[in-house]
Amino acid sequence: MPDSPDSRRDALLLWLRDDTRLQVRRLLPASKDASFRRYFRVYTDDAQYIAMDAPPEKELSEPFVRVAGWFAEMGLNSPRVLAEDLGRGFLLLTDLGETQYLDALQHEPDKVLSLYHDALGALVKLQREGSQFQTRLPPYDRALLTRELGLFRDWLCGTKLELKFSSGDEKRWQKTCEFLINAALTQPRVFVHRDYHSRNLMVCDDDNPGILDFQDAVEGALTYDLVSMLRDCYISWPLEFVDALARKFFADSCQRLPEYKEAQFLRDFDLSGVQRHLKAAGIFARLEIRDGKAGYLKDVPRTLSYVSAVAPRYPELAFLDTLIVDRVLPGLGMPA
Repeated sequence: MPDSPDSRRDALLLWLRDDTRLQVRRLLPASKDASFRRYFRVYTDDAQYIAMDAPPEKELSEPFVRVAGWFAEMGLNSPRVLAEDLGRGFLLLTDLGETQYLDALQHEPDKVLSLYHDALGALVKLQREGSQFQTRLPPYDRALLTRELGLFRDWLCGTKLELKFSSGDEKRWQKTCEFLINAALTQPRVFVHRDYHSRNLMVCDDDNPGILDFQDAVEGALTYDLVSMLRDCYISWPLEFVDALARKFFADSCQRLPEYKEAQFLRDFDLSGVQRHLKAAGIFARLEIRDGKAGYLKDVPRTLSYVSAVAPRYPELAFLDTLIVDRVLPGLGMPA
């Protein structure tokens, strides 16, 4: 019988006390994410840490440890691994604090611009310094892109909304996928965090931001992390604000690519966002249906609103635009 969450917590506490020799005074839940990982804040008399519980039959911890080491070499502010038991899925990490970007962005409007400038700077650094590691990452290739786009088709359209695709619909969907996949594969390749957004960035007094949840990093499209951050599934901003920050990123990061023009960059930014948001909407539906995590479903309308805003600019996305406006959003109880 698999371990219950309580028994794993007990085992984690024993590991901390016996193996890492910490004098643990309290072990309290810190956060959960959309995976099967759990995080606990570890209190001792004079310090605090984060302990990760990642059941090895469900989550691999080795990529986290490996990428954490690369982030340290790049000089990025991210959790450092202090102790590990990969066989049991336990890690002891440094603690980057308790303030997510999302909380600060929602409640401290005077800090929004500076927080995004910090996050843009860290992303520029990740892509620049990450070039020495990116070829050792899994590729964000056609097979992975195809699987991810299938999440929208299978979990949101199919399982959640029970939408029926005619043979013509299926052909148009496949053409849409091919268009988005080709757009992703023709972009300049960089180190991609793959989930760079307001819930995975922490506000830090020094070396802001702290960067979390990087274990799924891949080598992929230059604009993917940028659009994840600026067209965030959890908070949205005026078009002019997003456009200005995207252009700033281009000016700061793309001089090394003289053949890569701003117009192409902005097109890539749009299409990476469509691919990203279709994937995210499918994952949110899967989290509710498969994993019993219904809280993410409320973010689907915002996530798909980005697609609806971009799709009319591209004739190749006409079917997708109609599908979302006429069938998906009404199926979710949202106005067309």
